[in-house]
Amino acid sequence: MSARDKRRLLQILTLSASALAGCGGEQHRELQAELAQLAKDVRGRVEPLPQVKPYEAVPFTAEAQIDPFRPERIHPGKSDERKETRPREPLEAFALESIEMLGTITKGEETFALVRAGSSLYRVQKGSRMGQNSGVITAIDGARISLRELAQDAEGNWTERSSALLLAETRR
Repeated sequence: MSARDKRRLLQILTLSASALAGCGGEQHRELQAELAQLAKDVRGRVEPLPQVKPYEAVPFTAEAQIDPFRPERIHPGKSDERKETRPREPLEAFALESIEMLGTITKGEETFALVRAGSSLYRVQKGSRMGQNSGVITAIDGARISLRELAQDAEGNWTERSSALLLAETRR
């Protein structure tokens, strides 16, 4: 390093020191005193960490219970059978308990039943669907409509069950 470079470096250092000394002048003494006053009562204190409880393994005891994710619980019946593309019939929107059988109509060899669901009347026949449990009408006689439904048993399995809708006068 040449003498000229050394003098230049010395000048830069002197100017820097002068500039820094100017920042700590009289105008900042009040601020420094106030900060010193506020900081004298402050002590750094870190709260102790909470006690960590040891990990306790919980044994899995649900092997004997019903698996809620079995395919037959999610899709009742055979999975291929449940993928129906047919349009739903209007009476499938009603609970079977809310449908009322009003009477029968016979036309030739075929027997129809007249039912009320909500404020509407419907004519149904063998093979029609009604109720929210995939009910299919299996027989109609003068006093009852017999159905086959899919229902979930106590173990969560889907099984077929028979049910009936009685003539309104018979139920009273």
